Amino acid sequence: MSRLIVACLLSLATLVASCEELYQEGKHYQLLVTPIPVEKPGKVEVVELFWYGCPHCFHFEPIINKWLKQKPADVVFRRIPAVFAENWVPHARAFYAAEALGIMSTFHPALFKAMHEEGQQISDEAGMVRFAVLQGINEAQFKAAYNGFSIDGKVKQAMRYTRDSGITGVPSIIVNGKYRTGAQLAGGSDEVLKVIDFLVARERAR
Repeated sequence: MSRLIVACLLSLATLVASCEELYQEGKHYQLLVTPIPVEKPGKVEVVELFWYGCPHCFHFEPIINKWLKQKPADVVFRRIPAVFAENWVPHARAFYAAEALGIMSTFHPALFKAMHEEGQQISDEAGMVRFAVLQGINEAQFKAAYNGFSIDGKVKQAMRYTRDSGITGVPSIIVNGKYRTGAQLAGGSDEVLKVIDFLVARERAR
């Protein structure tokens, strides 16, 4: 191992140790009772659990998007629609339908804006289809994706992830399937980013 690599590892370990004085388990983040497998072993995974109907999630969007622009290359970011109840399912189906159609980059922010800036009530399949059509999306294609068999499986996975993560509200962040944090734990939305960076550095140091 070269001296440069050793020096970098020591610096990273020192950084994590100093940050541990600021960010403490049980206060700024929580350890999951049972770790959740990550999609890409070897990378550090950051998952945001959200709901389109949540105003806090809407206000968190520009904050997490700012972090994404500076995200390290070895960090994998995923959004998962939280599903606590049946009335959250239509939003989860819409999310995965947009993902399947390759329109997530425009559909995701547009749906948030429609619900929280324009006051639109979009809570069921009919509402989702009407909204999609207004976005210029082919109605038949969106319906087919929304009701697709593969979407059934993804929604079930989202339900399972919501349950296994142990979250009690959104937006919530899960780092590498091991740590849970959010604005309430971290001390504010901006502080969440610092806790994420700390936990990412901690996992990288391991």
